[in-house]
Amino acid sequence: MAEQYHNIADLPDTLAVFPLAGALLFPRWSLPLNIFEPRYLNMVDDAMAGNRLIGMIQTVGGDRAFPDLARVGCVGRLTSYSETDDGRYLISVTGICRFSRVSELEVTTPYRQVRASWAPYIRDLVPPADDEMPTLEAVTQALDRYSERNNMEVDWEAARHAPLETLINALSAGCPFGAMEKQALLEAPSVADRAATLIMLLDMDLPGDDKTTLQ
Repeated sequence: MAEQYHNIADLPDTLAVFPLAGALLFPRWSLPLNIFEPRYLNMVDDAMAGNRLIGMIQTVGGDRAFPDLARVGCVGRLTSYSETDDGRYLISVTGICRFSRVSELEVTTPYRQVRASWAPYIRDLVPPADDEMPTLEAVTQALDRYSERNNMEVDWEAARHAPLETLINALSAGCPFGAMEKQALLEAPSVADRAATLIMLLDMDLPGDDKTTLQ
């Protein structure tokens, strides 16, 4: 996916954004979404008619009807689309590059739009080098400790055979961390830094109240 975007000049200055707490998108990682609110149905329609790009960004408090936006999000390209009988859209967006939110635009569209800066994250357009990454064992050992401590079931077959970047992103997005911790994972400078942050979070003594399955 990122091979279509060779440098930041290939990315737009402004983005439609989908504010969603707890939902993370990373470069080279796909996020499925169930779209049903009219304003976001409109956003998907406009994206499909245009460059197919949508910015995913967490909310960080503020008014419930118009929450504050996090400082950093990730743009994704619509790579899967279907419409249900009741008018919902089932889509997937595949991450391309993170962006810094420079400002929010005054718009007439029902969905929000921001001015984006790509410069801090130009390295997102290139997959990480193997020698920059932690070992798979380091990640799975931290996951093993976390799952035992929090009474979680893990699909170990999938975890041990997934590409390392995919596993790091899947755990970052899927583990029940808080919004601030998830934002820290998103804003980590590199995939290796994200892995280090992930391992640190997995090793924190955070009790889990309910049994959870990680797949």
